[in-house]
Amino acid sequence: MAIIINLLVKESQAHHRGVAIPPDEPLIRPATGPLTGRLLVAVPGMYDANFDRTVVLVLEHGDEGAVGIVLNQPSDTETGAAVPGWGTVAAPPAVVFVGGPVLPAGALALGQVSDPSAAEGWTAVLGPVGLVDLGRATDGAPPDVERARLFAGHAGWSPGQLEGEIAAGGWFVVDAEPGDAFASRPAGLWRAVLARQRGRLAWFANCPPDPSAN
Repeated sequence: MAIIINLLVKESQAHHRGVAIPPDEPLIRPATGPLTGRLLVAVPGMYDANFDRTVVLVLEHGDEGAVGIVLNQPSDTETGAAVPGWGTVAAPPAVVFVGGPVLPAGALALGQVSDPSAAEGWTAVLGPVGLVDLGRATDGAPPDVERARLFAGHAGWSPGQLEGEIAAGGWFVVDAEPGDAFASRPAGLWRAVLARQRGRLAWFANCPPDPSAN
């Protein structure tokens, strides 16, 4: 991506001015293992409207491909109106989120539980955060769920597709925190996730929506 090239040029110029820049991790690292439970952060300049400045939690990743949900695209639909009985545990903002362009009429739910080892109808993704089996939760959220977020649609990749997008510089892959799935300010999640990274990667948190304008 052009912005990454520009960043490396700026580093080279700094070295020529005698500014010491410590060694750092590569900005883009190849996907060498399962990415389940990690975050994909869209690199500035991704002009796919479905994923521009998105943060995606990977739900499953393996030889058959990958599935994830976009964490920072809220809709105007209230959770309680869409799925009765879920409004009381919906993390604010209590709306349905757009999880991605695949099967937009389908629903997925992330729930945080107090005791992952005892939770029923729940599959772990990241510590106490996991997928709730909506087929078993027809009367509302399971009692084990402390807070939840509903998503319409999801993101999907065929075998090798996600790895190719990462290698091409489309995504930063970073560790997730349980609270990312329930961010109260989803509009600021992309910036917040980048800002907490170490080294050069944190610089991208201040990148303008149009990198060419910087």
